[in-house]
Amino acid sequence: MTLHGRETERKDLGELVDGPEDRSGILIRGEAGIGKSALAAEAAAAASVAGLRVLRTTGAEAEQDLAYAGLHQLLHPVRAGVGDLPAPQRAALRTALGLEDGPEPSAYLVGLAALTLLADEAAAKPVLVVADDVHWLDRASADVLAFVARRIETEPLVLVATIRDGAASPLLDAGLSPMPLGRLADDVAAELLDSVAPRLDPALRSRLLAAAAGHPLALTELPRVDLGAFGSVLPLTERLERTFGARVATLPAPTRTALLVAALNETGSIAETLAATASILGTPVEPEILASAVDGRLVELGAGCLTFRHPLMRSAIPAAATLAERRRAQLALAETLREQPDRRAWHQARATAGPDETVAADLEAAAGRARHRGGAAAAIAALEQAARLSEDPGARADRLLRAAELAVESGRRETAERLVRTAGDLCPRRRATANRLLSGFEDGVREDPARIGELAGLAESVAAEGQDDAAMRVLWGAAMRCFWAEPGASARQRLLDVADRLPVPDDDPRLVAVAAYVAPFDRGEVVLERLRELAGAAGADPEVDRYLGSASLQVGAFDLAARFAAAAAPGLRAQGRLGVLPRALAVLAWSRARLGDLAGAVPAAAEAVRLAQETGQPFMGGLALAVQAEIAALRGEHKQAKALADEAERAGLAAGARPVLATVQLTRGLLALSEGRFEDAFADLRRLLDPADPAYQLALRAYCVAELTEAAVRTGQTEAMRAILAELEPLAAVTPSPALHIGLRYARAVLDPSDERFAAALAADLAGWPAERGRVHLAFGEWLRRQRRVVESRAHLRTARETFDALGLTSWAERARGELRSAGESSPNRGPDAREKLTPHELSIAQLAADGLTNREIGQRLYLSHRTVGTHLHRIFPKLGVSSRADLAATLQALGD
Repeated sequence: MTLHGRETERKDLGELVDGPEDRSGILIRGEAGIGKSALAAEAAAAASVAGLRVLRTTGAEAEQDLAYAGLHQLLHPVRAGVGDLPAPQRAALRTALGLEDGPEPSAYLVGLAALTLLADEAAAKPVLVVADDVHWLDRASADVLAFVARRIETEPLVLVATIRDGAASPLLDAGLSPMPLGRLADDVAAELLDSVAPRLDPALRSRLLAAAAGHPLALTELPRVDLGAFGSVLPLTERLERTFGARVATLPAPTRTALLVAALNETGSIAETLAATASILGTPVEPEILASAVDGRLVELGAGCLTFRHPLMRSAIPAAATLAERRRAQLALAETLREQPDRRAWHQARATAGPDETVAADLEAAAGRARHRGGAAAAIAALEQAARLSEDPGARADRLLRAAELAVESGRRETAERLVRTAGDLCPRRRATANRLLSGFEDGVREDPARIGELAGLAESVAAEGQDDAAMRVLWGAAMRCFWAEPGASARQRLLDVADRLPVPDDDPRLVAVAAYVAPFDRGEVVLERLRELAGAAGADPEVDRYLGSASLQVGAFDLAARFAAAAAPGLRAQGRLGVLPRALAVLAWSRARLGDLAGAVPAAAEAVRLAQETGQPFMGGLALAVQAEIAALRGEHKQAKALADEAERAGLAAGARPVLATVQLTRGLLALSEGRFEDAFADLRRLLDPADPAYQLALRAYCVAELTEAAVRTGQTEAMRAILAELEPLAAVTPSPALHIGLRYARAVLDPSDERFAAALAADLAGWPAERGRVHLAFGEWLRRQRRVVESRAHLRTARETFDALGLTSWAERARGELRSAGESSPNRGPDAREKLTPHELSIAQLAADGLTNREIGQRLYLSHRTVGTHLHRIFPKLGVSSRADLAATLQALGD
């Protein structure tokens, strides 16, 4: 197709090819036949002339159910580089592409392998990736391309993709610059028509221009047929398909048969097409059978491959064929593909009109192989088709539920709900499975809290059937809901009763986590005992560490929460489990921020936000955003803190996500305290303790006692604060929660100050809680100065200032400086911490480099190419005034000390 009238788009693509490091790529959008593929092809040709290596993949409707088919097509020319990949990436990619057997690969590890391979190729020679018709790419390949697109930063690597208007694809949200293609202007359309059909009768020319309405493909193809044959009321796309069908009808019958086979074959292989055609015709055939189709500009023949000149041509041929003709072609392809069981199963299925358990079983086996390669979407499609062909209703339901389970694991809620609905009336066991599956999305944040009680009953019935593991999964899902929502005391107790009756060991990490989420105070003592027993094994199993980190946060053991979450993160990265990694990172960021370890909290929160957005977890992302707001408030970055808090609140209010809203209110309280708005601070923080407020969260409400007490004292609300403490003291009597007891000791000392109470607060074990120790020193020093014990006050105020300076807690450090000046001691202004000169992303890379990791190892940890890591380090070194990794490690170590 020519590119008349596309000068602006051609210029943009030319600039992209000339400077591939400027942006990650372009997504060309438009209706069918508008010229997307022609524009991408011109970009590829220009790139080749400019010396770039061009790698291509094209989506095909028939290949949508073949996992990683598009990725295989893209990477085949560079397959020699797979052997140089790091072992986990190499194994994941080879398994995904069906080149070796291995454990089911993580989609994110496959994505990282593809990114590393492409970046390595680009280091030798700049690379242009052209992905045509991405709306027809198999989902696994599209996910990998989106993963790569999001991470192209400084590599000489660029992606040009095309997509049909209105189609869905992960690449829509991958950060590619959109390039919408519209129809041609009237004068350009006339010029194009005249170039392909000169000397037309003026009346016919006018009719063609009106019918085409600026559509490039219509302008080039409609002149070949009689417009009157199709009338004027058909949509343009359907009219074009009929145009192509009419052209096919004029070809010899053997050629029509070969074209039908080619249209139904997903690979474009000429050898396969000829073999299947020969099977239908009962006689050997040669490539010459396609000559008339080539002459008619319907197909093009390449090196062993047949390509339709446009997807509408491909779809028009089966549409014009009879059902019997299509079935015969599908069966011929199935016979030809005996050595390729997955493709054979699909062709058999498409040729089968009614139930056929043999074909259903073949599809089920294909689904297992697709899942083994990490192709969840392909496995779902195969299982759903197998269900349609199932003879036994029970087998049909089981296949649909297995497909729904895969949809849940892939985060595809609408698909899972549709599959469960399709399963119809279910027996109690299958109904329990369906309920468990559908309760797995977003931790049930959007559901009615009453649903938690129903899940308790479901867990009880599943356990009664002896399915203890399934019952535990249901309980864990219900327990997570107790974090995001408030079901009430009776529902919580019912969950505990079911958990207590399960025949699992008391130190089972899931049981510990369930108890922590459901009853953080009533079971706090037992949970803390278990956590301390298990702390020595942190790092052995990332899944266990993730459970225990979450449990630790619930019971106020933020030091243990940070320890377990930090141990979980590397293992989850190595396994490619980017779906649960944001959860561990959010726990890590929340806990470190509360401990005052901002240097550790900043990169964890930033990465949690990014990965939560990428993996479709808005509420976990909202929680991490709220932590970022808290960090900004503690750093004295008030404007940024307010903006982040507002953004997090919008995410939390969407479904009443209580932990998000609680952290937002904590941030606003910190902001008001640092700005001297003490009445506002008390009002903001008190909301956390009001059961009727959406910011109330059973566990987190007890972990802001120190801030609330300070606001109360500053506003004369001491009696109100005493009443609050009277409500919290009974909780402290049943749990040794570190955060609760630290807050209560501080509150007692500040409300009724004395040397003994402050000494008791400082005598507690605060080794892992430096911010809290600094806060006590500050309050003690302030009280001593007000008691005219100025000399004694200075030591405490100086300790507080030094602590807060070291932690980067700017607001508290400035308050300590002010108190020191009032005590008659000058206090030097704190210079910016070198770490504060870095972005959160840069800080993550700097810390890993300081730990001795190579660029490639850092890339594996952070799911970046090693080239991107190197570029970031080149920016980091001058910011920190260092010139080597050794200097970097020494600088960060000195700051940590």
